Formats: sequence, C-alpha cells, structure tokens
Amino acid sequence: MTTGLVLIAAILVLGGVIATVGDRVGMRVGKARLSLFNLRPRKTATLVNILTGSIISAITFAILFAVDDQLRTGVFELEEIQSDLDTARTELQEATREKRQIGRELNQATAQQNQAQRRLRQINRSLNSAIERQTQTEAQLNQTQTRLNQAQAQLSEIQPRFERAQAQLRTVSQQTDRLRIEISQLQSDRQELIRQRDEVREQIAQRDQEIAQRDRAIAEREALLMRLENQRTVLMREVEALEQAVAVSQQELLDLRLGNLAVIRGQTLATGEFRVVNAGGARQAIDQLLQAANRYALQRIRPGTIELDTQIVQITNSQVEQLVSQIQDGEAYVVRILSAGNYVVGEPCVLARESCVAVAAEAAPNRLVFRAGEVVTSTSADPTSMNNRQIQEQIQLLIDAAQFRARQAGILTDTIQIADGSIEAVFRFFEAVRQYNQPVELQAIAAVDSYTARARFELVAVQNGQILFGTQTLR
Repeated sequence: MTTGLVLIAAILVLGGVIATVGDRVGMRVGKARLSLFNLRPRKTATLVNILTGSIISAITFAILFAVDDQLRTGVFELEEIQSDLDTARTELQEATREKRQIGRELNQATAQQNQAQRRLRQINRSLNSAIERQTQTEAQLNQTQTRLNQAQAQLSEIQPRFERAQAQLRTVSQQTDRLRIEISQLQSDRQELIRQRDEVREQIAQRDQEIAQRDRAIAEREALLMRLENQRTVLMREVEALEQAVAVSQQELLDLRLGNLAVIRGQTLATGEFRVVNAGGARQAIDQLLQAANRYALQRIRPGTIELDTQIVQITNSQVEQLVSQIQDGEAYVVRILSAGNYVVGEPCVLARESCVAVAAEAAPNRLVFRAGEVVTSTSADPTSMNNRQIQEQIQLLIDAAQFRARQAGILTDTIQIADGSIEAVFRFFEAVRQYNQPVELQAIAAVDSYTARARFELVAVQNGQILFGTQTLR
C-alpha cells in the first residue's frame, strides 16, 4: 500500500503541476489573444485547457500501466485467461464423458463376470451330481460283483441268473464309462470357465487402473479450472479497484484545481499504542489521541495558526464508546485516527471554527508478528546472467513482497519501513549485488521485533546460509 500511496501522491503532484501549467498557458493564450487553427482566442484557450486535461489522463494511465504489472495483465490478457478457462472446461467435460463410458464398460464386464460365475456354479452342481451318480454306480457295481461271485459259485445251478448278471454288469460298465466321459468334459468346462473368470478379473483390474488415471486427470483439470477462476476473480477485483482509484484520482485532481488539498481521505492523523489497566484509562487515552489528531489536522488546513485548541475534528459518540469497550480488556492495542474525507487548505468550515473534519477510529491488537532476524520473504538473483534492470526488478519485487507479507500478517501499512526509509541504503545494496559475480539469495528480514504498530525490515544477501552484506551494514 506504501507503493500505491507514493504512486497516488506522484500522480497528484504531477497532475497539479500540469494543471497549473495548463491554466497559465490558457490564461496567457487568452490574454495574448492567440489563435490556433483559425479559431477565436476564447476557443483557443478552451482548446488548450482540453489538451491539458487529456495530458493529465494520459500520464495517469501511463504511470499506472508502467508501475502495476497486474493492471496490465488484467486489461490486456483477461481475454486470453478467459479462453484458457473455456478450454479447461471443455477438456473437463470430455474427461467426464470418457469416465462415464469406462463406467458403462465396467458394468458390462461385471455383468459378464456374474454370468460366468453363475455358469460355474451350475457346472459345479452338475459335477457334484455326476460324482454322486458315479459313487452310486460304483456301489452298484460292487454289489453286482458280489452277486456275480455268488452266481459263479452257484454257476452250475443258476446259469440263467449268471447271464442276466453279466448283462447287467455290462450295462453298468457302459454307464460308468459314459459318466466318466461326462465328468471329464465337465472338468474341462470348469477349467475353461475359471480361465475366463481370471481374464474378466484382469480386465476389471485394468479398467480400474484406467478409471483411476481418468479420475486423476479430472482432478488435475478441476484444480486448473479452479486456479484460472480464482485468477480471473482476482484480476477483475483489481481492475475494479483501479477504476475506482482512477475515479478518486480524477476527483482529487479537480480538488487540486480548486485549492490545495491538505488532508486526504484515509490519511492517518494520529497513532497511539495503549494498554488500558483501569476503567477510565481507555477514554482518557482516546481523548488525548483525538486532541493530537485535531492539532495535526488544524496545522494542515490552517498553516501557521497558533490557536491549536480549536475543535475541528468530528467523531460520533457511538464510535468512541465502541472503541472504549474494545481496548479496555487489558491487552496492548494500536489505535489510529483516520480522515473520513478530503479537505483543502483554508476549508471554509474550519475557518468558521466548526467541527466539520469527519474522522474515524480503528483499533488493532498490538501483537508480535515477526521476531528480530526472522526471514519475511526471499528471492534469488544471478548478477552473472542478469542486467541492471533485472536486478533492480528483483530487489523491488523483494520489497513489494515483504510489504505485502507484512500487511497480510496484520502490520499497519503506514508503519512499515525498509532500511529505515533510506533510499541511499537500498541503492548501495543494489550496487553491491550488481558487483557480486556469483548467484545470491536476497532476503528481507526483521531488523527488530516487529509488532502490529510498527515494523522495520532490512535487505540482506545470503549465500550458503551466511549473510554477505545488507542495507544495515551499507548505511
């Protein structure tokens, strides 16, 4: 957010300078009664003012596109990202159709397996029946053999019975042979069915592997689709935020044309760190902070005034009561008083000594976020293969990432310092990295214990776990 505030301030200053120059040129053109393109002097002055406004808008967009990579991506590559998203959705639908087809094939294979198992159970029943019949036939054969022995003993007496017994024995033998052939055929059929069942199981296992692969592919497609949708959502939010920022910038440029802007919306007027230990301490601390914010706003809007006791800030009682109830639990808090609007130097209501400067208060627990020496973020640089611009971009990326990480961790944006705010130290760090002829790791580390209320980071170059140099040693 510090980069954004610096960018907005630069745009405001540049817009103010161009607007002032445009007014001066338009005024001189009007006074000199010059004429461009055979126009009247008054229309020539109007044309100069229009060109000045166009230059302000063009410079504003040029600065935004030059500084913010995400804005360029959101404006110029949003259609390409949308096309990738549509392609991913199409591939996901195709993979889903293939999954359904494989599921149908699996159901068919399962049905074939169930049919083969039913045939196997039927053959097993036939085989058991044939075995029982064979057992009965063998028992009958034994009985017949016994009877044949008895008949042979009485052969001379019961010759007819012997012949009948022999005929019966041949019949039983033939039946036994037929049953043995049937049993052999049934056993062959059983082995074939077992082989078919094993083949079906292998096919099912192969289908399961294909389904698992398809499931993994579908999961990857869904993850890619989710990332693209998240990226599109983030880009759309950033485009909307930047459009709002451009609108605010144009309104503030208009305010600058009408007067000097002294206090801007969201500007911190006063900051304090509190740990309330008694019931009345919270209200007293808030009153002191509001008085400090009142003095700061009065000095900004009425420079040189000596009447610093005039009350110009305005805050509702409900906000004060809510803030008091929030910070009187005995914990450490950082409280900020923020401007709720834009106010120019010599604001009429302030000159009339009215309480018209609307403010808002916010409190956040003042907790330890980073310990001294803790690595906040890191990147790498190879001076042997990178030019000066690329090294500078890596260092700027490291600073931006450290500020973003600090904001995400809960540190207030306007209290984050890089190398104690020394641009010269950062430049010396850049020179040291550029002259070091080996790849190094660039780190942003906490210089001291960093809390919600304040944070100070240093940039260091590390190789093999050892710190080579940093912004603290180069100051």
